[in-house]
Amino acid sequence: MSKSRTRIRVLVAKAGLDGHDRGAMVIAASFRDAGFEVVYTGLHQTPEMIVAAAIQEDVDVVALSILSGSHMTMFPRILSLLNEEGAGHVLVTGGGIIPEADMVSLQEMGVGRLFGPGTLSREVIDYVRNWHGEQGLSNENL
Repeated sequence: MSKSRTRIRVLVAKAGLDGHDRGAMVIAASFRDAGFEVVYTGLHQTPEMIVAAAIQEDVDVVALSILSGSHMTMFPRILSLLNEEGAGHVLVTGGGIIPEADMVSLQEMGVGRLFGPGTLSREVIDYVRNWHGEQGLSNENL
């Protein structure tokens, strides 16, 4: 993450066999419209592919969309790989069909806030902006 960069860079990812990308496309467009730089990986990405893209694109945030029930596998694996690559500073957040108890467990592992169906895009944008500001980075023009 570049301290001099003021625009937040977000990688929106769809992991595993989940083929439903409507929510990911909506949040990617919302991030873009809010002034974020957005990279969308497309469908059927492995955790390794997601982390490689996050490193290559020098993102601040990985926003993972999961509807397949694989959240307890995908989120921890992505966190682990980011840490192995020296990118543990990247916020890993996301949403989808994730039971509340699993959200709590994932957050205890280091995943950021998770969002369920019906969450307003503004709420996600505000969360990422606030996190970005807490990192000591500028939110000017965002």
